[in-house]
Amino acid sequence: MNFHNISIILNMIGRICMKQKTGIFMSMILCFCLLWGGGTSVKAAPAPLTSLTFDVDYYYNTYPDLQTAFGYDYNSLYRHYLDSGMAEGRSGSAEFNCQAYRNNYPDLQASFGDNYYAYCVHYENYGKAEGRSAAGDGTAPAGTVAAPESALIGTFSTAYNPNISRAVNVSLAASRINGVVVQPGEGFSFNQTILPRTSANGYVNATIIVDKKFVPGIGGGICQVSSTLYAAMLNAGLPATERHPHSLKMTYIPDGMDATISGNTLDLKFTNIFAEPIQIQAAADQGTLTVSLYKL
Repeated sequence: MNFHNISIILNMIGRICMKQKTGIFMSMILCFCLLWGGGTSVKAAPAPLTSLTFDVDYYYNTYPDLQTAFGYDYNSLYRHYLDSGMAEGRSGSAEFNCQAYRNNYPDLQASFGDNYYAYCVHYENYGKAEGRSAAGDGTAPAGTVAAPESALIGTFSTAYNPNISRAVNVSLAASRINGVVVQPGEGFSFNQTILPRTSANGYVNATIIVDKKFVPGIGGGICQVSSTLYAAMLNAGLPATERHPHSLKMTYIPDGMDATISGNTLDLKFTNIFAEPIQIQAAADQGTLTVSLYKL
């Protein structure tokens, strides 16, 4: 209803007030309220997701921090998944990781942007039947050093293209932080751990950022590993003692969760604040990079 129509109705009410009884006046007020309310739309709640994209048992058992925060409460866990879990890179089921699904398919990114719920619905209705991959669960990736499931304190997964040279650097950097143990009170430096980015150390040419531009350079892709580690640190409640954002937006990770590395000047560092040793587990497997942190 526009303001012109409202004005007409108010004028009609005024005339009736002058000539008719109070009962008629009250009827007109009621009609006016009904008309006004009729033009107000109520946003419908999203339809519940199926177990393909959200399995409450999997979500509860995979993330001990959520067990502590919410217990086994379906509504609380489901709301966490919708509000932040998907954006944090947590998997909703054994077969579905929203971040991995988003990053694997540019056509879906173009359609849905950062509407993570839409990726879930697409996978349920079309993606699985089309054979699309949504792998990237929140458990330790294959090939990593074994650790008790209950010791997991933080994890994150991102997707990459395994068929370009950049994948070599992603896999190499992941292998160099995999299995590293940081004792209580001890510091960790990503830069020192992955070694200088040189051909002698196994790194290859790929796209890097220089002066806010994408250009060729050796070691391109290592920042995806540092960023995925930083996101796992955030989930674990482990603060960084040094961390720097990229000068450009990264598509493989949500804003504010990236960590750039540059020469010997920009690094990702943390100190183990826990009473137990921390082990880093990392693996790059068929387009999905997963970094997890465990207490030993």
